[in-house]
Amino acid sequence: QVQLVEYGGGLVQPGGSLRLSCAASRSISGSYIMGWYRQAPGKQREAAATITSLGRTNYADSVKGRFTVSRDMLKNTVDLQMNSLKPEDTAVYYCYLLVGAGNYWGQGTQVTVSS
Repeated sequence: QVQLVEYGGGLVQPGGSLRLSCAASRSISGSYIMGWYRQAPGKQREAAATITSLGRTNYADSVKGRFTVSRDMLKNTVDLQMNSLKPEDTAVYYCYLLVGAGNYWGQGTQVTVSS
């Protein structure tokens, strides 16, 4: 069993930056996909940014060039650096982990981009 806890959500002005962090309760071994999904009001949940155990990253077209996902194997964390934020980025952001044992989700953290 793995628990995921998100940190760093909040309110930021358009054009600003915010950094999210997700901490896993234990180390992750073998192959995995980890990252961040988001769900805005009235929209479906989408994968914003993910990273694999081999370091391969994938980004939604809407965030490419602005968001960066990274992992720290020693700290068992995955981070999301968000720059040049837009009001359209407002959503609940969920940490996600896919391993052989199954899927795991964090509780979600609210990110609001507004003047």
